[in-house]
Amino acid sequence: MDERFDKRTPPLVLSFAASDPSGGAGLQADLLTIGTLGCHPLSVITALTVQDTVGVSHLLPVDPAYVEQQARGLLMDMPVAACKVGLTGSVDNIAAIARVLAEHPHVPVVVDPVLASGRGDPLADEKTIDALFDQLFPLATLLTPNTLEAKRLARTVLNEEPSGGPAQAQHLLTSGCEYVLLTGTHATTEQVENTLFRRGHGLLRRDCWPRLADSYHGSGCTLASAIAAFLGRGSSVVDAVYLAQAYTWRTLAAGFRPGRGQHIPNRFFASSAPMVGER
Repeated sequence: MDERFDKRTPPLVLSFAASDPSGGAGLQADLLTIGTLGCHPLSVITALTVQDTVGVSHLLPVDPAYVEQQARGLLMDMPVAACKVGLTGSVDNIAAIARVLAEHPHVPVVVDPVLASGRGDPLADEKTIDALFDQLFPLATLLTPNTLEAKRLARTVLNEEPSGGPAQAQHLLTSGCEYVLLTGTHATTEQVENTLFRRGHGLLRRDCWPRLADSYHGSGCTLASAIAAFLGRGSSVVDAVYLAQAYTWRTLAAGFRPGRGQHIPNRFFASSAPMVGER
């Protein structure tokens, strides 16, 4: 780190994401996760949403000029160790984010291609998918689509592997990203199976986790931002992917249901013991 900066500063991880008033997903989920894992979270707001644990009812993209200015101000001021990109809000915002990230090619970037809410509210159209594939994915170190997202993103191989699989991962890798982590949270298998692929190497690892009974709001955001945090702390991609999966599963196992809809991951599961005097 540059000598101008305080050596006590933890790794700085920058999240591009939409605000979620419920705190279950989006920017708030990223900040909680990044902070819990020992990094200092930085944020660029890409959109405002009206949503709760049931679903998303409104989406208001932030002006792309403001998105770009937010990011440039942070990156000029502080040494960012890793970035995570979630819901971008608009095609123009994708272009703005891509312009900024292209100027920092040595910073690892985790892209969580959010295409719909947990209940299925559409958050991206075909133009958005094209922009992600052509402009943002080539700058990504790692993509983290679930099986439903992989099916939409890899449109040329939809009929080959309806549940998501190697052909879809390989298609996503042709965008120029280095790694793809396909997550099995939306599959119907007894266990959640996550598979990591690397461009030019194929399948690197396969991890299976006990499938929990509940439905969760923000599991994908938690996983992607946890990977970014571990990358920011210096882990390799393979190690960061495994450590983030283990952390995310524990947040889900300790999750809670604060409203009428889905459960929310408990990112503070390790500090949830009763305080002194509590019963």
